[in-house]
Amino acid sequence: MPVECHRPIVADGAHKWWEIQIEIEWGVSVARALIPVRAASLGGAPPALWRCAFPDEVLDLERSVRTLDFTHNKLVDIPMEISKLINLQRLILADNLIERLPMNLGKLQSLKVMTLDGNRVSTLPDEVGQLVKLERLSISGNLLLNLPETIGSLRNLVLLNVSNNKIKSLPESIGSCFSLEEIQADENSIEELPSSVCNLVHLKSLCLNNNNVKQIPQNLLKDCKSLQNISLHGNPISMDYFQQMEGFEDFEGRRKRKFDKQIDSNVMINSKGLDEGVDL
Repeated sequence: MPVECHRPIVADGAHKWWEIQIEIEWGVSVARALIPVRAASLGGAPPALWRCAFPDEVLDLERSVRTLDFTHNKLVDIPMEISKLINLQRLILADNLIERLPMNLGKLQSLKVMTLDGNRVSTLPDEVGQLVKLERLSISGNLLLNLPETIGSLRNLVLLNVSNNKIKSLPESIGSCFSLEEIQADENSIEELPSSVCNLVHLKSLCLNNNNVKQIPQNLLKDCKSLQNISLHGNPISMDYFQQMEGFEDFEGRRKRKFDKQIDSNVMINSKGLDEGVDL
C-alpha cells in the first residue's frame, strides 16, 4: 500500500523536499523506496506557491518501476520521458497541480491503475485510449469538460470516476467499455446518458448525484442486468419516469437482494416512492 508521501523531509533556503513512493522490481523481488522530490521556492515565494519537479532518478529506473505514487505533492508537469516506464502498473498523481498529461501517455501499456484526483486537468489526451490494460481510472475533482471518444477502447476498465468536474455529457463510446462495473459521475453538468450505456452488462453501480439529468435511456434497467445501485440525488428526474421504465421490477429485485432490504441502500422504495437516489 502507498505510504504517506507528502511529508516535507528537509528545507534549505530556496528548496524544499517531499517524499514519493515507488515500487521497483528486480528479478522476482519487489522493493519499495522513498525518493525525495525537490520543490523550488520561486524566488523566495511562500511555501504555498512552491512547485515540484519530476525526479530524474525515477525515469532512470525505466523498466524496473511498478508503482509510482506522487500523492499530495506540488507536481505541475509530467514529462514526456515517463513513457520510459513501460512496466509501470500503478500511477498515482492525486492532489497535485497538474494541468495536462503528456501526449505519449498511451505508451504505458502495462498501466492498470491511474489516479489523478484533485488536480487541474481540463482535457484527457486521445492517447488515453491506448492504455488497453487500464482497469481503474479516477480523475475526480478536476476541470474536465468532456471525455475523449477513445475511452471506448478501454475494454478492461472496471471503475471510472469523473466526479466533481464540469462534464456535460458522456461519450457514446463509453458503451464499448464492456468490463465497466462502476461509474461515478457526481457533481457535473450531465443532462442525459448516451444510449450505449445500455451495453454495459456488467455495470453494478451508477452514481450521478447533483447533475442535471432529466432522463436516462429507457432500456437501462432492462439491459443492464447486473445493475444494483443507482444514485440520482439532485437531478430533475421524476419518480413516475423512473418507476415506469421497463425492467424496473427486476432492478428493484436485484437491489433488494444485494442490500437485503436495508434502508441505507442508495435506491429505496416505499409507499411514497424513492426515498433515496432520486430527489423529487
